[in-house]
Parts: sequence; structure tokens; C-alpha cells
Amino acid sequence: MNTQSPTEKSLEALQDLQDIRRMMERSSRFMSLSGLSGVSAGVCALIGAWLANNLTHKYYAGYADALRFKGEFSARLEEFKVKLIALALIVLVAALASSTFFSWRKARKSQVPMWGPTTRKLAINMSIPLAAGGFFVLGLLYNSDWIYVAPTCLVFYGLALVNASKYTLTDIRYLGILEIVLGCISMYYPHEGLYFWTAGFGVLHIIYGLIMWWKYEKR
Repeated sequence: MNTQSPTEKSLEALQDLQDIRRMMERSSRFMSLSGLSGVSAGVCALIGAWLANNLTHKYYAGYADALRFKGEFSARLEEFKVKLIALALIVLVAALASSTFFSWRKARKSQVPMWGPTTRKLAINMSIPLAAGGFFVLGLLYNSDWIYVAPTCLVFYGLALVNASKYTLTDIRYLGILEIVLGCISMYYPHEGLYFWTAGFGVLHIIYGLIMWWKYEKR
């Protein structure tokens, strides 16, 4: 004989609905994104920014002397560009590798698959703005508009995060909005692009990662 009161039955039904909702959310969202992924990506960005700053100082240290000889100036400028692009690619690979590792580790602990239909949707929705931004940046580099590379990267990366947020943790959306705002502000201070780039890809990532770790993983 069922001795549960109507209130107890209602609470039990509500709990069942909440469990079903959580299960549906897990199946429709990529929940294995680790806060440590954000921290590791931010650390990679800070290291990259420090190295880029050193390269910039070395380039401008010999800038006046190179101007005396047009050929030497052109060669020095091309070498500087190649080094910056190579550094950016290395930082990107390191950030992606470390982020993937921490997300894979979280997925393994949670006993959920790392790759699936939801992950595929996340990757597609994030890659479209990133691909568009990448081609836009290449156009800027081709036309020697280097001062707008940093704001462009921040804005398109923010758009990618906002676009992909419906397939993962909702908090990603707020990070994306902050990246967009920072990129828009950076447009008005183009010669300070490296500092904005450092704040967006380094500091914001680390702060976001620590908040996500505290909120979802600490316990």
C-alpha cells in the first residue's frame, strides 16, 4: 500500500523531471569542457605575448639603422612578420593541445564520450566564425594592416564562442561577449593591440577557467 502523501508524490515527480532535464541537457550539450582548459590556454597566450613583445622590442631596436638601407629594412620587416606568424601558430597549437587534454581527462572521469554528435555540432558552429576571421586576418596581413589583427582576432573569436555556447556550458557565452567588447575597444587603440590581445586571450581565459573550475569541478 502506498503511504506517500500528495506533497511527497509531487516532490518525487518534480525530482524525476529535474533528473530527466539534466539527462537531456547532457545529451544535447558538450559538458566535458574543463575549466583547466581555459587556464592552460590563457597561460599559453601569456607566454606567447611575452615572446612577441621581446621580438617587437628587438625589431624596433634596429629599426633606425635598417631605415638607412631600404633592402635591409625590407628583409628585417619580412623576417619579423615570419617570426610573429610562426609564434602565433605555435601558441595556437599549444593552447589547443592543452585544452583538448584537460577536456579529455574530464570526459574520462565523467565516463562520457569525448566525441559525438553534440561535439561535432559544437566544432562546426565554432569553426565557421573562426574560419571567417582567419581569412579576414590573412587579408589584413596581405595588405600590411597589422595594427588591426588583434581586434579582429578578439571579435571573431568572441563571435565563435557565442555561436557555440548553445552546445556547451552557457558561461562560454559571457566569455565570448567580453572578447567581442574588448576587440571593439581595441579598434580605437590599434597600436596597443598586443596588450588587448594579452588581456583577451590570456587574462580573460585564466579568470574564466578558474571560475568554471570552481563552479563545476572543485567539488
